[in-house]
Amino acid sequence: MAAIGIKDSLKSQGVRLTRQREILLELIDKSGKHLDAETLFELAQKQDPKLNRVTVYRTLKMLKESGLVDELDLMHMGGDQHYYETRLKQEHAHVICLRCGKVEEFFGEPLQKLRRQVEQHFGFQIMLARTEIGGYCAHCQVLREQEVEAAAALPPTTTAKRRSATAAVAK
Repeated sequence: MAAIGIKDSLKSQGVRLTRQREILLELIDKSGKHLDAETLFELAQKQDPKLNRVTVYRTLKMLKESGLVDELDLMHMGGDQHYYETRLKQEHAHVICLRCGKVEEFFGEPLQKLRRQVEQHFGFQIMLARTEIGGYCAHCQVLREQEVEAAAALPPTTTAKRRSATAAVAK
């Protein structure tokens, strides 16, 4: 959803669009990234040094409750952090690299087909769908292969010691 559409939605809900709210909306909508609250605060404060954390958190809560912003956990790659994006008109999946944390967005008919299958199979009316897919990006796949090759090249005694140390830690 474009920032203008969000602004109109806020006005129609009787929410006043303050300069601080406008800064946050622009950052969320135009950054091209999934931003957490702390990053939003830091970026917004560069534009308005008077803006405080409480305003950021209250605004995010209001935008979520208004259905204008989605809160995502992105497979908890950042720990307990949550990330924000404007609610787009077209549903999409988040494809997350479990190694480097890179996030891609996937749009298309396969997601709509899955949605229809779920609705038909369960007789369920879907109002909102969020999909996260975890795996390894092409770059990290190469790094993992190199690590496996390097581990295989280690002398057997080194590998056995590592296995026993790992087993001891796992207990």
